Amino acid sequence: MHIDFILLIKSLTTGFIAGVVFSLLKLPIPAPSEFASIVGILGVFLGLMAVRFFIH
Repeated sequence: MHIDFILLIKSLTTGFIAGVVFSLLKLPIPAPSEFASIVGILGVFLGLMAVRFFIH
């Protein structure tokens, strides 16, 4: 498994900027607003990675 740290940094930066802009404009953010939802998304991703690791 190869992790592209540059892509991760770009993704985090883009998300941060979007969060700031949406917050300043007082708009609802286009992402889960609760931490439990974010952890659920992480769980889905980890499940995907587990299947790829053991099956492919």
